[in-house]
Amino acid sequence: MIEIVNVSKSYVKDKKSIDGLNLKINNGEIFGFLGPNGAGKTTTIKMITGILKPDEGKILIDGKDINENPIEAKRNFGFVPDSPDLFLKLKGIEYLNFLADIYNVSKEDREKRIDDLSKRFDIYNNLSDRIQSYSHGMRQKLIVIGALLHNPKNWILDEPMTGLDPKSSHDLKELMKEHTKNGNTVFFSTHVLEVAEKLCDRIGIINKGKLIFVGTYEEMKKQIKEDGSLEDLFLQITEVE
Repeated sequence: MIEIVNVSKSYVKDKKSIDGLNLKINNGEIFGFLGPNGAGKTTTIKMITGILKPDEGKILIDGKDINENPIEAKRNFGFVPDSPDLFLKLKGIEYLNFLADIYNVSKEDREKRIDDLSKRFDIYNNLSDRIQSYSHGMRQKLIVIGALLHNPKNWILDEPMTGLDPKSSHDLKELMKEHTKNGNTVFFSTHVLEVAEKLCDRIGIINKGKLIFVGTYEEMKKQIKEDGSLEDLFLQITEVE
């Protein structure tokens, strides 16, 4: 479970990039975080993961405050950032073992998970290559595998399907469904509204730093009193703002 309580953040004086955000992502749900460019999605995700500190409010990961107890909180989530260009001089297997060491994944468990996930995402035969030789899509697959390696209860994914081929994108969506069926949490941002419409249990829309909608796709249709696609409804909600 991820709880965001009255969180605000400013980069410029007297202008809030995130303004009084309150949000709870429950166990057992896939939550889609949507918004236009510059709305505050990545800033919110960076605060959830402890990369940025909020000016006000608190963020709890399974009850652990990310700023007061960062190590304990970070053990409870896996994070896929919006750019996969990390540790480029390492080999793929070195990167995964590095993450496994950080999260104290046993030798037996890491070998099994690396084997299973790298074969599922079709990069098993590339793990001995340096990451700088990978395509963007291959780097994205590696980052996803690294985030899931310690089997965290909470997945926090910032545009996770960017650069993935159709099969890998499908596999990741299936993994997300499997994860939440076991009572865990998936929080992800995306600009692909068709994916959010089909995949998410609930949706949150942020615009200009404020949360302007939280609920199911069906609840959104009732609120707007129209039966359009999520894309149509999203455009109406954000244009009003």
